[in-house]
Amino acid sequence: MKLHFLGANRQVTGSRYCLEVGRSHVLIDCGLFQERDFLDRNWQPSPVPAAKIDALLLTHAHIDHSGLIPRLVSQGFRAPIYATPPSVELAEIVLRDSAEIQMEDALHKRERHRKEGRQGKHPEVPLYTEQDVDRTLRRFGKITYNKPFDVCPGVKAVYRDAGHILGSAMIEVIVNENGHEQRIVFSGDIGQWNKPLMHDPSACTAADYVVMESTYGDRDHEHRGDVATQLADIVTDTVARGGNVIVPTFAVERAQELMYHLGRLQRAGRIPEIPVYLDSPMAVDVMDVFRRHQKYLDAAAWNEISAGQPPLDFRMLRLVRTVEDSKALNHVREPSFIMATSGMCTGGRIKHHLRQNLPRAESTILFVGYQSRGTLGRQILDGNRDVRIHGRQWPVRARVAQLTGLSAHADRSGLMKWLSYFREAPRHLFLTHGEESVALALAEHVRSTLGWNVSVPQYGEVVVW
Repeated sequence: MKLHFLGANRQVTGSRYCLEVGRSHVLIDCGLFQERDFLDRNWQPSPVPAAKIDALLLTHAHIDHSGLIPRLVSQGFRAPIYATPPSVELAEIVLRDSAEIQMEDALHKRERHRKEGRQGKHPEVPLYTEQDVDRTLRRFGKITYNKPFDVCPGVKAVYRDAGHILGSAMIEVIVNENGHEQRIVFSGDIGQWNKPLMHDPSACTAADYVVMESTYGDRDHEHRGDVATQLADIVTDTVARGGNVIVPTFAVERAQELMYHLGRLQRAGRIPEIPVYLDSPMAVDVMDVFRRHQKYLDAAAWNEISAGQPPLDFRMLRLVRTVEDSKALNHVREPSFIMATSGMCTGGRIKHHLRQNLPRAESTILFVGYQSRGTLGRQILDGNRDVRIHGRQWPVRARVAQLTGLSAHADRSGLMKWLSYFREAPRHLFLTHGEESVALALAEHVRSTLGWNVSVPQYGEVVVW
């Protein structure tokens, strides 16, 4: 048996692993690389030939876990893809949006390179098209939590609720080879405990090998008061200065949790009744998925729904779908709260709102999620005095703030809590989905506190058992 580490190794995005059992190849996730230093990997052929893969197990629909699947299909992948019912619906929304962005980016690059009289490093074509997404969606099968199913000969899997986003899963893979059974747990992205909307992460209690994320493995989330109070202070301060609050957000989970808090704050009179714009057709569609899969929400959200107070709806919420309505926000003079994708500012409508508001000292750019190294969001968060957007430099005069309590990822204490549920130490723990220094720091912490065998794989590394 072999385990290939093919993404999110000593960096955060591009999650992808291949479990090789005899002649079978099972892929776990197939995500888009988003850090600038690793974008070339998106253009490379699949490290495991697409036609050789017998199944793909998807932990959840975030683009850094699902975003390269249509490219894999375009390269000859014809096997089934397994995911929970919400993940199947969310993947359709996310992948269609990604294909549209890929095509728009290719068009803009062709025009810019033509004007500049040069050629780009990669072909001026999209990574994949809407037709590739159509072919991808036909391969999906829906999997229920906590019910084992056959993946391919000798391989079974069980999905557990990861508490990260709607429908997210950690996956237990059970391999039976020559009468010998081994269990490999892939954590996916582990959520926080006691969060609104999502259930707490599931407890896994036994495994021979564990592959765990380490996004916040070197720190605990800062809690400068509760999230609602921090959010209220930022909104009130920005409105008093006459500016806008601009939020690069992830369409899945983060936008919905923000709406949950904003609705409660406005109903309680804790923030001014300013317009709250959700400028993302994708995020608007995601809200419909939340409504269709309410049984995946936690008890507190259910109680609000039962009491007639929908947690994702309030009077000042404005849903923006069309490009024309998005552009019209540039002419709104009253202070507003504007959420737009993408969460790391790598594309989409958020770049246009940043162009309008970064030079304004009265506005606030509010980050509510992780910003990978090399992304535009990370450059702004790190304090760059000017940044490049759409081919030109823009000064950063706006206030830059961050809410870490909204993260959908467990922090170091949360990750250690999740590991504590294992009754016995696994033979080995592999740390992935974290920047190199972060993953190495968590590895040392696990060694010193638990005494486990732990390592941080390199990209392309293959482990043989």
